[in-house]
Amino acid sequence: MRYAITGATGFVGGAVARRLREEGHEVVALVRDPARATALADLGVDLLPGDLDDVAALDRLCTGVDGLFHVAGWYKLGQRDPSEGDRVNVVGTRNVLEAALRNGVRRVVYTSTLAVNSDTEEQVLDETYRFTGEHLSHYDRTKAEAHDVALELAGRGLPVVIVQPGLVYGPGDTAQTGAFIAQVVAGKRPMVPGAGGVCWAHVDDVAAGHLLAMEHGEPGRSYMLAGPRATLADGLGRVARIAGTQGPLVLPERLVQAGAKAIGLVGRLVPLPPDYAAETIRAGLATYYGSPARAERELGWRARPLDEGLRQTVDALR
Repeated sequence: MRYAITGATGFVGGAVARRLREEGHEVVALVRDPARATALADLGVDLLPGDLDDVAALDRLCTGVDGLFHVAGWYKLGQRDPSEGDRVNVVGTRNVLEAALRNGVRRVVYTSTLAVNSDTEEQVLDETYRFTGEHLSHYDRTKAEAHDVALELAGRGLPVVIVQPGLVYGPGDTAQTGAFIAQVVAGKRPMVPGAGGVCWAHVDDVAAGHLLAMEHGEPGRSYMLAGPRATLADGLGRVARIAGTQGPLVLPERLVQAGAKAIGLVGRLVPLPPDYAAETIRAGLATYYGSPARAERELGWRARPLDEGLRQTVDALR
């Protein structure tokens, strides 16, 4: 088969592209700068220059392919100007899915997130739940709007399947969680809240879920690729035990909440680093829980145990 993909230079998109090539499929990737995508070229991926607002490039991407994976997204917290989130997550998703509909792509997988439900307040939700409150972050809100765009296009006849990962970890992660894991393996002790919680899924399992959704997912349906549930502090504590280092410095929830209020006031006056912004702290205290039952039942998807995936991540870092 020949598949198109956006976001292949990113963490999850790169894993999807690798998995497709390992299974013998042809892959064409939309990339902003082919010179910075040599790793994809080395895999045998065809590179198509363009961006999510380039209609002509999107039409070329969607021509002559058996399916499309729209993985590209903006994920940042605590940004003083988060408008890029609207451009990439909302407008970009509409542009890509409109191109797929316009060009008659037969199967589409769109990468959403468990964060569309914002703070689940310790509840483990499934795909039937619909969050209607105020989102904790600009990321959560824009991904929720993009999720709605995908459902809208499904209603207009686009055969799109939606997947919703939680926290994605594993070798090659350069985002905040990957940085924390690397710090703990190196013997450092990052400060993290003791509250909150996420569903941890290894990047290779998430990539496998994308391919299963392409093959077996029902158009217009969402599937939560939700791995084991754990707090960030617990996950990093497991990393420390595996690596033989000290764990993170765990901050009490009340202390973090008080700090978030103070930081919120300061942040109105002076720019703060993203890791210390009130939005980042609020997200760190929330739970982003979802159930993998539908993905397991209908797609045959499974997430590896957390200790197993973290051990593989630690070994790769070493």
